[in-house]
Amino acid sequence: MTVGKTRECIGNGGYDETFRVLYANAAIQAVRERYADAVKAFERVYGAEREIVIVSAPGRTEIGGNHTDHQRGRVLAAAVDLDIVCVASRNRAGTIRVTSEGYPPDEINLGSLKPAEQEKGKSASLVRGVSAWLKDRGYSIGGMDIYMTSGIPAGSGLSSSAAYEIAIGCLQNCLHNGSEIAPGQIAMAGSYAENNYFGKPSGMMDQIACATGGFVYIDFQNPDEPAVRPIEFDFSASGCALCIIDTKGSHAGLTPAYAAIPAEMKSVAALFGKEYLNETDEAEFYRCINKARAQAGDRAVLRAMHFFSENKRVQQQAEALQNGRFDEFLQLVTESGESSKSCLQNIYARPEEQSLSIALAISERILKGSSRVHGGGFAGTIQAYVPNELLQEYCGQIDSIFGPNSCRALSIRPQGGAELLPE
Repeated sequence: MTVGKTRECIGNGGYDETFRVLYANAAIQAVRERYADAVKAFERVYGAEREIVIVSAPGRTEIGGNHTDHQRGRVLAAAVDLDIVCVASRNRAGTIRVTSEGYPPDEINLGSLKPAEQEKGKSASLVRGVSAWLKDRGYSIGGMDIYMTSGIPAGSGLSSSAAYEIAIGCLQNCLHNGSEIAPGQIAMAGSYAENNYFGKPSGMMDQIACATGGFVYIDFQNPDEPAVRPIEFDFSASGCALCIIDTKGSHAGLTPAYAAIPAEMKSVAALFGKEYLNETDEAEFYRCINKARAQAGDRAVLRAMHFFSENKRVQQQAEALQNGRFDEFLQLVTESGESSKSCLQNIYARPEEQSLSIALAISERILKGSSRVHGGGFAGTIQAYVPNELLQEYCGQIDSIFGPNSCRALSIRPQGGAELLPE
C-alpha cells in the first residue's frame, strides 16, 4: 500500500487484530499512534505516496540456560512485546538508507558487501552483513529506504541488536524475496552479521528467539544447525507478570569477567579430551572432580557444575511449560538463580558494586523465589516472575531503589519478526 493508504488503514483499525496479538498489554490507540507516527516520519524523510511495507522485530528474554549456549548446550528463550518497527520501501539506488529515530542516518552501498573496518561496532555493519549472507546463499537483495523506531531500551538485556538484524532480514525478505525466506535462515544471517561484521562473538540464541517468536527451546549440540522447538504455553493465563529489572550497573571493564566463563568451562572439558562441556561425560567429571580442582581450579569446577545442572534444567523447564506445570517451572527458575549465584558466580565482579545482588535480595524478600540473573551477568538485568497481585508493590520497591521504569513488566509475543499485513 502507499503511505497515505497505510496511514488511513492504521487509523481505521485495519491492523488492530495484529496489534492485539503483538502487544497484549498495550492500549490499541497508543499502538495505532506509534505506527502512524512511524509512517509519517518515513514520508517526511523519503517522500510521499511511495509503496511501503511495515515490519516488526521483537526483543527477546532468556528464560533458561544461563551461559550454556557457548558450551553447545540447551537454552530456553522467548520473544517479548518490546520491538523495532520499520517502515520501508524499495529504491533503485543500490543502497540501503536507514533513518533510526534518535540516531544519525546510515547509507550502505550494496556494491561492496565485504566487512568494513570502520563499520565495526556500528549498525551499518549489521545491514551489510545480513545482506551479504543472504546474497551468498542465492537470495535476492536490493536497495531499501527504511525508517525505524525502537521500543527496546539499549543495554536492557533484551537484545536490541538481534532485533535490528532480524528486522533487516525481514525487510529483504518481503521486499525482494516474496517472503519466502524461513525464519531460521534470517536468524543465521543475523548471527553471521553480528559475529563477522559487527565484531561481537556470540551464539544464535538471540536471533533464533527474535525470528521465531513465542517460547522456543534450542539445542546447540550442532551449532551450524541448532535444533529448534517452539513451546506452546499461554503465559497470559499464568497469573504472573514477567519482569525485567534494569539495575543500572555498569558493564565497563567487565569483558575479562565475561570471557573467563567460557574459558574456564572449556578448561575443564579439555581435561577430559573434549572442547566443550556438552561433550564431557558428567559422571566422569564427578568421579575425577579432585583432579579437575587441582588442574583447572575451584571456580572452573563450580562453573562446570552449573553447566551440567543448568543444561538439564532447561529441558525440565521446557517440559513443565509444555505440560502446563507452571509451579514446577517457577521452582526451576529459582534453582537456576541459585546455581548462577553459587556455582556460575556471575552476580558481581567487584565486591563494591553489587546491583544485581541487591535486586535479587529484594526480589527474594517480596517473592520468596522465582527470580534469576538475566543474560551475561555481573551487571545489567535480572528476571523475576511476579504474581499479578504483587506487581505494583514489587515494581514500586524496585523503582525506588534503581530509578523510575527500572522494572518492566513484559508479555510473551507469539510472533517473531515479520511483515505486518492489514486484516
